[in-house]
Amino acid sequence: MPRRKPRQDRHSGSRPIGDVYGRTEAGPRGDETYIVRTVPGARALKSYRCPGCDHQITPGVAHIVAWAAEGGEDDRRHWHQGCWNGRRTRGITRRWS
Repeated sequence: MPRRKPRQDRHSGSRPIGDVYGRTEAGPRGDETYIVRTVPGARALKSYRCPGCDHQITPGVAHIVAWAAEGGEDDRRHWHQGCWNGRRTRGITRRWS
């Protein structure tokens, strides 16, 4: 039996970022475009501080990594899924300089 050819529209709206796929969304203030990547719990190996609620994201918890599309990859932030979804109404609780 021949193998099926992979569908080309499988990751529509996504673009390759290294070896993973990300999507673009509006940022916390709505004026910038952010690249967003989902990290499954099995790949979450370190602790992070969520800028949306200022609580810790513990190892093993699925979360979102987001950074500005225009040269912001060095400024990646790890968010809880719910905090990222409510980013426009909640605002960022902590600013990094």
